[in-house]
Amino acid sequence: MAHRKLIPMFALLLVFGILSVSNHTSGEPLSHQVGTQIGRLLEETAADLRLQIGEREFVLHESLYAFYRERGHRPAWVDDRGSMPHVTPFLDVLRTAHQDGFAPSDYHLAEIEDLLQLKVDHLRYEIIFDPQRAAQLDLLLSDAFLKQAEHLTSGRVDPNIVHKGQWQARPRVTDVGKILSFSLENGRIVQALVDMIPPYRGYLLLRDNLARYRKIAEQGGWSPVPDGPLLRSGDEDPRVGGLRRRLWIEGDLVDYPLGAGSHFDEATAAALARFQKRHGLAPDRVLGPKTIEELNIPVEKRIRQIEVNLERWRWLPKDLGERYILVNIADFRLFVVEKGRTVMTMPVVVGTAYRETPVFSDHLTYLEFAPYWGVPPTILREDKLPKIRRDIKYLDEHHFEVISWQTGKPIAPESIDWHQTSEEDLPGLLRQKPGPWNPLGRVKFMFPNDFDVYLHDTPNRYQFEAGKRSFSSGCIRIERPLDLAQYLLENQKGWDCDALLNAVGASFPQKVMLKSPIPVHLLYWTAWVDGRGAVQFRSDLYGRDAQLETALYDASDNKSLASGPKTLEKHGG
Repeated sequence: MAHRKLIPMFALLLVFGILSVSNHTSGEPLSHQVGTQIGRLLEETAADLRLQIGEREFVLHESLYAFYRERGHRPAWVDDRGSMPHVTPFLDVLRTAHQDGFAPSDYHLAEIEDLLQLKVDHLRYEIIFDPQRAAQLDLLLSDAFLKQAEHLTSGRVDPNIVHKGQWQARPRVTDVGKILSFSLENGRIVQALVDMIPPYRGYLLLRDNLARYRKIAEQGGWSPVPDGPLLRSGDEDPRVGGLRRRLWIEGDLVDYPLGAGSHFDEATAAALARFQKRHGLAPDRVLGPKTIEELNIPVEKRIRQIEVNLERWRWLPKDLGERYILVNIADFRLFVVEKGRTVMTMPVVVGTAYRETPVFSDHLTYLEFAPYWGVPPTILREDKLPKIRRDIKYLDEHHFEVISWQTGKPIAPESIDWHQTSEEDLPGLLRQKPGPWNPLGRVKFMFPNDFDVYLHDTPNRYQFEAGKRSFSSGCIRIERPLDLAQYLLENQKGWDCDALLNAVGASFPQKVMLKSPIPVHLLYWTAWVDGRGAVQFRSDLYGRDAQLETALYDASDNKSLASGPKTLEKHGG
């Protein structure tokens, strides 16, 4: 195995032996000879960051050049005696890269092991290791560290590119070259990489479950459950045995009843409800088409789904905040978290597939009670203008007014030629007055951002009863806005329940600044581990899993793959 890419050992050792003797007789220390070769190789690859070794081409990390330049091209791993004290523990880390959803091949593991075996063979024949091969080995080891360090701290791909226009992330900026230098000098290669693992409990739990699902795959995965009529508790059906085993494999059925046969018993029905809940389905304990569809997703796809979501954890800032609001778009749910504990949660409505809710983090700084609703350009063009042109009375009947861009005062609707006016040349802002008719409801929660997205109330309460709640134009409608407002203002003087009720019932807006802004994280998780330790899976609402999977598995060794020419969109409702 070690020599599958190498020329026959006898000829190789003969050539290397001659070269090594020649180099050794020059009197130069081995580190100087290797350093000379490192400088030459880097000079040859500087134009395109590509190192050629035999038939393989390696895309090098851009920090590699500065790292070796600062050390005068001295080897980082090979000393004058040819020993490499830091390599063995580092290789142990590379061999376990799959635990984080990485591919060991991204870190040249096979090639490094081949070169190390070649070094062992040289020692066996008492031949000094060839400086050029030693230089290649040194470069690959350093490149592997730099890449894994960057992948752990900011991810393998850049979300701002992969999801251009719909994802705004500020990955942790880490000088991986300096960390490598410090780690080599202080014998902290392994500890340095361990310290870079995302510190979130959710990441570590999801990583543990990646190992669990891989073990399921190694044992053959699960068999599909056949289609058929609806099954309820108490029914008899030959599919029940296969269903029971399917639920047991993933852990929803804890005790596997031997000899239970084809009877759809209570234990199996309860396990099915647990499965349904973990997959965002109504836990009705009925085996129907949607449940069968989720049951029959192969374990390999679930593994990829977990890997994709591990990558998303690596895009987050190192500190989410001691207290923060988190919205999982794919789960249609909001969480308020204090010191790692969820203190409030509620359903939300997010953007449609046509008007996706973006992903980003910001700070909620103020609330606005009894807000006006400024009609966004797209809704103005596609919905409001056609209705106004048909009947100008639509404005009064639905509490709209036009506010002049110049004066800030209302414009008489009759003074506007609506049939000749487009959304681009309307002389003012079309807005809807505060009240129960207003699509923003009674309060909105503002965290000013480039997307013009915020949290807000809604008069359309029926939307929260739906399973798939994607009805908005990008903003996030929340089920219990007064509860969230009360929570945010509980430590601000003058904001008791009566004050809240008066504010939401007013005819004019009232802005309330928060004394302590609170971080808001709009995220997109289709796989995560909940507070009870259960793995949750959700459908890929916007197709973002597929985009990211393409980037991760088709763009090996680089972070430049983009998914399309999207530009940043403003939403506003």
